[in-house]
Amino acid sequence: MAKKKILVPDARVELDNLKSRVMKDMGYVVDSNNPNNVKYEIADELNIPLNKGYNGKLTSEEAGKIGGPIGGNMVKELVRLAQEQLQKK
Repeated sequence: MAKKKILVPDARVELDNLKSRVMKDMGYVVDSNNPNNVKYEIADELNIPLNKGYNGKLTSEEAGKIGGPIGGNMVKELVRLAQEQLQKK
């Protein structure tokens, strides 16, 4: 599966680090070298048949149930960090 294009390509490493840290904090086992693999653990918990490679039969709802916790928790952490920075000023 291709990685989504990000606005600032140089930020990929830090985004992967954030994903790894956030999902570890949520109790998931995360491979630091490939944090995207956490989606398979989430899919397994939800009994959603996510396979490596093509997943054309996956519904939008199922994909959202897998990606939502990952992206949502990353956003929550970014907001928390921003609030922390604002309080320091």
